[in-house]
Amino acid sequence: MAGVRIGVDLGGTKIEVAAIGEDGGIVLRERTATPSGYAATVAAIADLVRGAEARLGTSASVGIGIPGVISPATGLVKNANSIALNGNPFDRDIAAALGREVRVANDANCFALSEAVDGAGAGGRVVFGVILGTGCGGGIVVDRRIVEGRHRIAGEWGHMPLPWPHPEERPGNTCWCGQRNCLETWLAGPALAADCDGPGSRDAGSIPARAAAGDERAKAALARHTDRLARGLSVIVNILDPDIIVLGGGLSNMPHLYEAVPAAMKGYVFSDFVDTPIVRAKHGDSSGVRGAAWLWPPS
Repeated sequence: MAGVRIGVDLGGTKIEVAAIGEDGGIVLRERTATPSGYAATVAAIADLVRGAEARLGTSASVGIGIPGVISPATGLVKNANSIALNGNPFDRDIAAALGREVRVANDANCFALSEAVDGAGAGGRVVFGVILGTGCGGGIVVDRRIVEGRHRIAGEWGHMPLPWPHPEERPGNTCWCGQRNCLETWLAGPALAADCDGPGSRDAGSIPARAAAGDERAKAALARHTDRLARGLSVIVNILDPDIIVLGGGLSNMPHLYEAVPAAMKGYVFSDFVDTPIVRAKHGDSSGVRGAAWLWPPS
């Protein structure tokens, strides 16, 4: 078990722990439901890590992906949609519970890191990772290292406004972050479902099959989603010009993301040609926990 690393993916409904070997292979994996309350969550993570180490027969480095970030100004969690984390010194509390240094990063950053190290983005120097699911997030990795930024919000793509809005898209939807017209309110799964089937609809999973079967409403919703995603990603290309864009999350299996979006971006990117690859994540649901483990890079 030399070189083993433990990663933890803290989600709103489940906590996953995995141990990866030096070759990136998962040697142990376990999930448990996320308890209610901050203290119970810290205790549950510590118990999972200790249990994993007992089964491995060794201690290991620990990295944790959370749905927020540690503020460099206060040392407390901010921007977490799992609101029990906000305002707490999570990294210090989990380090105290385990009795060692623990590295903590945003879950979208962990996803991007996993795919950049040995996933679909391996070989690319600049990788932009996108999570399209119940929310919408992003992460930037350069030379296999996460770019967090001065305020640790680099890659917070879901909370920038929809670029080049059409008249019918103004003034935009109100986002949980307090702003209007955030990309998350247009591109996440619940937004796609509501755009197709009306307010209150939240299941977007059947829309591609319905469109393929000739459902005009589903086809129109996917066409709008294609154009909006193309606009959002074009801004990333204009600013960052990544070598590759990797998509994950519940929507990442939808064919239009790869078949229609790259062509639609050509009308928005400030270049004479556009060939940025947009690819599906290699490690799927495992990318978050694997990226958390890779917060401790190979020696």
